[in-house]
Amino acid sequence: MLVHPQFDPVAIHLGSFGIHWYGLMYLIGFLAFLWLGKWRIQHQTWWSQSGWTTKTLDDALFYGALGVILGGRLGYALFYQGSYYLSHPHEILFLWQGGMSFHGGFIGVMIAMWLFARKRGLTFLGIMDFVAPLVPVGLGAGRMGNFINGELWGRASDVPWAMVFPQIDNVARHPSQLYEFLLEGVVLFILLWWYSSKPRARGSVSALFLIGYGGFRFLVEFTRQPDDFLGLLSLGLSMGQWLSLPMVIAGVWLMIVSLRQPSQV
Repeated sequence: MLVHPQFDPVAIHLGSFGIHWYGLMYLIGFLAFLWLGKWRIQHQTWWSQSGWTTKTLDDALFYGALGVILGGRLGYALFYQGSYYLSHPHEILFLWQGGMSFHGGFIGVMIAMWLFARKRGLTFLGIMDFVAPLVPVGLGAGRMGNFINGELWGRASDVPWAMVFPQIDNVARHPSQLYEFLLEGVVLFILLWWYSSKPRARGSVSALFLIGYGGFRFLVEFTRQPDDFLGLLSLGLSMGQWLSLPMVIAGVWLMIVSLRQPSQV
């Protein structure tokens, strides 16, 4: 049995001001997005030929960051604590209190990329195909931030690597944050980076992201402790699983439609 190291959630103390690990994880995700995106533009020439430049990438990050933050917060308020925030709508703006939803952030990013596509005269699916392989590094970093903070812990377990989170109780649990780091971060990145290493039918890379993330998240949720204020929902599934199922279904549909088209960006 392992014990959570009880990291200090503040990475850097500057007097009364502190830089939190979770904020640094967001920064890592955004920097990785830029670095990997520039590499793709320089080395995968079909992207530069389709209109992608360093300036385009910078603008896409700006739109995407707004989508992540606004969508993630609104999604959390809507999907997880709707009744509370309906009574306290002003607290939706209190980002420092925590509470972000991946699925809300995902919807926010799609809306932001749709607006970006209209502004730039690019195709929506073409943009999403370019962006999708750049996202898992940020997802993995976010899950590592959850682990450092000792939040979003797993269900009770007797596996050899089960971990006690002393700030919660003395029960050995699945380190579900690390499972998500591995699957949604490392494995999904490798899968998408490999698949997108040559021109594919438009929409197929996006489809693989939907299938991969939705499938991995659905599986890991079986080891993750449901939110106390929600518990398990219909059919014994968590909110995260119910939100992930449409992603998988949409991904399969999009993959079938995309593979009927010729390879293009």
